[in-house]
Amino acid sequence: MSRGVIKKVAGPLVIAEGMRDANMSDVVRVSSQRLIGEIIEIHGDQASIQVYEETSGLGPGEPVESTGVPMSVELGPGLIGSIYDGIQRPLDDIMKVTGGNLLNRGVEVPSLKRDRKWEFQPSASVGAAVTGGDILGSVQETAVVNHKIMVPPGMKGTLTALYPGEHTVEETVAVITDEKGEEHPVSLMQRWPVRRGRPYQKKLSPQMPLVTGQRVIDTLFPIAKGGVAAVPGPFGSGKTVVQHQLAKWADADIVVYIGCGERGNEMTDVLNEFPELKDPKTGESLMARTVLIANTSDMPVAAREASIYTGITIAEYFRDMGYSVALMADSTSRWAEALREMSGRLEEMPGEEGYPAYLGSRLAQFYERAGRVISLGSEGREGALSVIGAVSPAGGDTSEPVTQATLRIVKVFWSLDSDLAYKRHFPAINWLTSYSLYVDSMGKWFNETVSEDWMALRQEMMSLLQEEAELDEIVKMVGMDALSPLDRLKMEAARSIREDFLHQNSFHEVDTYTPLRKQYLMMKLVLAYYDEGKKALEQGASIRGLVSLPVRERIGRFKYTQSGAMEDEYRAAREELSAEMAEAAEKGDV
Repeated sequence: MSRGVIKKVAGPLVIAEGMRDANMSDVVRVSSQRLIGEIIEIHGDQASIQVYEETSGLGPGEPVESTGVPMSVELGPGLIGSIYDGIQRPLDDIMKVTGGNLLNRGVEVPSLKRDRKWEFQPSASVGAAVTGGDILGSVQETAVVNHKIMVPPGMKGTLTALYPGEHTVEETVAVITDEKGEEHPVSLMQRWPVRRGRPYQKKLSPQMPLVTGQRVIDTLFPIAKGGVAAVPGPFGSGKTVVQHQLAKWADADIVVYIGCGERGNEMTDVLNEFPELKDPKTGESLMARTVLIANTSDMPVAAREASIYTGITIAEYFRDMGYSVALMADSTSRWAEALREMSGRLEEMPGEEGYPAYLGSRLAQFYERAGRVISLGSEGREGALSVIGAVSPAGGDTSEPVTQATLRIVKVFWSLDSDLAYKRHFPAINWLTSYSLYVDSMGKWFNETVSEDWMALRQEMMSLLQEEAELDEIVKMVGMDALSPLDRLKMEAARSIREDFLHQNSFHEVDTYTPLRKQYLMMKLVLAYYDEGKKALEQGASIRGLVSLPVRERIGRFKYTQSGAMEDEYRAAREELSAEMAEAAEKGDV
């Protein structure tokens, strides 16, 4: 264990000398207050330390002690439902220790509660040959999460003892004897360094979607299970609400939500909402399958840098159990700002806009840890980790370095548009500038699972929206009357797609989530208006008559129909549409 003394303090950066025996990325304790830090640079016997707590009052000559281990998280029962800060300290336990709402410095509390006992039920048998990733048994952590106890990666041998019953996370539940005859006790808890991805057998190609219930995402710009997406957008365009909606409704077994440098009141909304929200799949509280990491903008800046690694390591652990995990990082721009601040204090050569030259590679290291994988272990479990990162470009300028570096890595881009937000169109995802590179690989899944014409309908909708944008330029120059009746019909059909399909109310009890079958029927309904309208025009109907059909109100209200009644309502709306179109054709251009 290396001991040194402080030489210089510059905000969250502390330089200590006498640290020759310390290693890069070691966790250190700084000063007599034992503040947590991590070594990020070594010159001779001088170590540059990133301190994860407030450094005011520190001075030269105070002691620094290396723990000799890298920044790690504790993985085991007790993670689900917990609320941590950026370095996995449970905020409820810190509050008990400090007796107040503010984080005190130097508080040492274990990440997993040491006094709580968990019922361990073995599933392996004594005498079996086991290897890293094999399941020894399970703990029913919450009503919806069965926490699997796995052999730690890298361990291999014969299972020589199992201890069923109630245990704390530190007590031995199994003993593995390796080929040299050495015994290795296994507890309910593992430790894993956050900057190293957890190993797996192989990565699979993304072929099935992460269903979110948000129509503009699932239909136009879907994300794959194990995929990565970026949500860039200016202030007030709805990034956080999109992230909340995905956390609530995405088809994932476990949700890890990282509030990285976000405003305190936004994190408060999450902390208040999630326990009260009923999970639609299980009927339990959403917190029964959620881990929250709250690292708000008033917390020490260096801890932001650690928070996304803490979150993704916890997410990988649940992925290794065979679960589908969705990770929300809100927002990676604040994390990049922390990188920039530390880089500046280290006096490194700045890159574009002052960000460090390694910004792109750090972002790639984070996003590349997502994926659909075959986990370690002899049974070959399949798990998926999907990552959705919000980006907050200053002034909404998506040409800035963080957005551009992110776009080179991710395959789904949901471009939030302030113009749409000001028009009160939410989610404000711009259908002309967004894209998903997973569409082609998942088209087969949609056609086989939902309906064989899903991709054809999607393409027709996208074409209408693009044609509307072109026609809109003409309308702005010469007015709507200059358009042909068919072009007027296209404009009306596109308006129906925008207002009746893409616009979705997050706070409406029915509209907040739309299953795929209902999305399909909604597509059919809004496109039926266009297809039947074209026939009616050919038969002599007037465009004025088609624009003012009473059934359009019914089509617009279809999104508020309960799932149980949607098939009947769809048939009734189609019949009414056909009848009114026939009547309009009969009347002609009166």
